Amino acid sequence: MNRPTPPSRKIAKPKSRQANRPAEPVTSAAPTEAPVAPEAPVVKSEPIASKVEAPQAESAPQTKPVFIEAEEHTEEKRPRQRQRGHGKWRKQPQAAQPETPATEPKEAVETGPQTRHLTLLGNKTVYSDRYTPAILEAFDNRHPENDYFVKFNCPEFTSLCPITGQPDFATIYINYIPDRKMVESKSLKLYLFGFRNHGAFHEDCVNIIMKDLIKLMSPRYIEVWGKFLPRGGLSIDPYANYGRPTTRWEEFARQRLLMHDLAPERVDNR
Repeated sequence: MNRPTPPSRKIAKPKSRQANRPAEPVTSAAPTEAPVAPEAPVVKSEPIASKVEAPQAESAPQTKPVFIEAEEHTEEKRPRQRQRGHGKWRKQPQAAQPETPATEPKEAVETGPQTRHLTLLGNKTVYSDRYTPAILEAFDNRHPENDYFVKFNCPEFTSLCPITGQPDFATIYINYIPDRKMVESKSLKLYLFGFRNHGAFHEDCVNIIMKDLIKLMSPRYIEVWGKFLPRGGLSIDPYANYGRPTTRWEEFARQRLLMHDLAPERVDNR
């Protein structure tokens, strides 16, 4: 007998994970295309540009006053910025200094009553071409309790021969031990300059210089040595000294005179 065939069973296949996901819309490719929305900004770009350009056109005439105000503002801020360490390249305005009285420099260089009577030092120099002993000036010795030498060297001394009128050139050395007074150097320079047109022998020049200085400052001891350049094949070196009488400087001057040239120099450099 023919048995009836059972109905065929369909085995349900397990659904994959993709089946459980929600179905994506079919129009997924639509976003890749250029949306229609950007067309609106393109259309509105012209009014936006006009709005931006409009303020620039209105502010154009105001650029110059705004720039000037900015410069004035930075000029006022410069001192503060310089203190904070900013803008060191900028020049800080200097504060106005009060005017000083005209007598202040003289007070600054004032050294005391012993120099107030000096008339040549610090003033314009006027050279005299004549022998003028009255031009010598002296000031007080600040260390009268000490015995010390003061030496002057004058390598450009010039005088005239009283007979021929020819110039004589010499180096004059002046050494002295001051007591109460000292000779001022500028007045001594002008005094020696006055021998330029003065006619005197070499020995006279040396003794005249020594006697004028003794009369000026009454030193404890003084000596003057002149070393003249040769003229006619001979050079003359007169020496004169003085020690205050009735003092130990009188004996000192005598010993100094006897021993002043025990080692004569070679006259080959004049």
